[in-house]
Amino acid sequence: MRRKLRSLLIILGALIVVLLVLPFVIPVNQFRPAIEKEASSALGRKVTFGNLSLSILTGSLGASNLSIADDPKFSTSPFLTAKSVKVGVELMPLIFSKVLNITGVTIENPQVTLLRNNAGEWNYSSLAGSSAQGGRQAPAGAKPSGTSGAPTQVSIQKLELSDGTIIIGSTGSQKRNTYSHVNVTASNVSMTSRFPVTVSADLPGGGNLKLDGNFGPLDRTDASLTPFNANLDVSSLDLASTGFLDPSAGLGGLVDLNAAMSSQNGAAETKGTAKLSKALLVAGGSPSTVPVTVNFDTEYDLRKSAGVLNPSTVKIGSATADLNGTYQPAGNSTVVNIKLVGQNMPAQDLQSFLPALGIHLPDGAALQSGRLNANLNLVGPTNKLVTTGNVGLMGAKLAGFDLGSRMSAISALAGIKTGKDLLIQQLTSNVQVAPDGLKAENFLMVVPSLGKLVGAGTIDAKNNLDFKMAATVSQTVAAVGSPVASAVGLLGKLTGGGCKGSVTVPFLVQGTTSNPKFTPDVGGMAASLLKSQMGCTGSTTSGTTTKGQQPPANPLQGIMGIFGKKKNP
Repeated sequence: MRRKLRSLLIILGALIVVLLVLPFVIPVNQFRPAIEKEASSALGRKVTFGNLSLSILTGSLGASNLSIADDPKFSTSPFLTAKSVKVGVELMPLIFSKVLNITGVTIENPQVTLLRNNAGEWNYSSLAGSSAQGGRQAPAGAKPSGTSGAPTQVSIQKLELSDGTIIIGSTGSQKRNTYSHVNVTASNVSMTSRFPVTVSADLPGGGNLKLDGNFGPLDRTDASLTPFNANLDVSSLDLASTGFLDPSAGLGGLVDLNAAMSSQNGAAETKGTAKLSKALLVAGGSPSTVPVTVNFDTEYDLRKSAGVLNPSTVKIGSATADLNGTYQPAGNSTVVNIKLVGQNMPAQDLQSFLPALGIHLPDGAALQSGRLNANLNLVGPTNKLVTTGNVGLMGAKLAGFDLGSRMSAISALAGIKTGKDLLIQQLTSNVQVAPDGLKAENFLMVVPSLGKLVGAGTIDAKNNLDFKMAATVSQTVAAVGSPVASAVGLLGKLTGGGCKGSVTVPFLVQGTTSNPKFTPDVGGMAASLLKSQMGCTGSTTSGTTTKGQQPPANPLQGIMGIFGKKKNP
């Protein structure tokens, strides 16, 4: 028994000695030139690394300081660097026949730089193709990699990039986006067949992505055209950190996305759902408290670097609008030309998104009813997007807002009662929404308790209002004995009953969207009242009325007296 135990210990000791000694006996460094050559031939880029070491216990070769050259059209810096690489090998052929059979490759802590030029080409497009040889000189008479000759036969049972970093940018800008903790696993990798790939990464500014699909066979003329189909899940993508929105203007938003992606013959298609939360699209606004959900369908031409947004939908609560248009990458941003059309959208569902556009309802007010129509164009880079078009609100109720009391500072409108809730029969306007604020033109609002309000103005990045408005008030809604009622009556007398019983009162709206201030516009009042009076009399360029009567002597002076201001002689 002791003899058997002694023999077993001797054998065990011998094995330990072999395991310790073999890595030093086998000259694994002799394989380095062959491995560099094969890798360079396969990728069409110069590949180098440091000394090789052998681990019998793990059955792998180790290499330090891996470097893969970039396409010289993009950069002289490496495309990929890594401090260490592990290459799984079959030990028996290596030990007894000095034949190297690779079973797997693990690249630890790699850093990859992906660049796109102004033509939309990526620096990885020439990998394994004929357009980039990384400065490697082919032997005389040999066919360069990527020609019509047979592709290099490379097959790896398992390829891993562990805890890496991917840096993405464009050749025309110094700005870069960094994706950390990138892990890539591919099985049965071959240049001539389809193989499964999984990817996970942390996004700039937080969030993460996961991709699971199948790629291949590799397109050797342009690696970016390699066919694939995959599912993509993105969580909490920060639009400001990734450059989709301008962080210097305080804009932002978080996107969750689930999409199915596929590419074949240079045509990529993506369908899925994106949810935008905490959106802030105009400086001076506030993050939206309700999400925006987009069901999208896009097609992208990889050769032309141009995309089409097929008919898609955007939803805020139960409010739904239709989307379609085009998009095209441009540097670090994407230029879009999108059409948005919404009909009969519930205003109550939209009001929580208005702060994202820099529109804050007056303090204590809330939209309780109404339908919104919108016909808008979204044009320009996503980080400087400009939206133009027209909007219309019909049959709305703005609860908690007494317009009559707010306008009491305008003496001509004092005494008009609109009630504690503002009923809006119609509100229409042409709008322009840019990152620095909102501009409204041809503004028209019809309020049954007041009359018709028209004008134009802006809301800047600090929510300051600057609107020039005019209210056309009929005698039927003016309080008896009020200045506006007297003005309407006087106009009737001055025009011989020709006026239709209404008067236009100009005013300014200033302050902020949450606390608007209404003040008289004296200069504008004189011009508008004169225009109103002349319109009632039907004046002509000859200075006589259509009935042949002379216009009354200086009628404006009498009218202005009602508002406490006399016209200068």
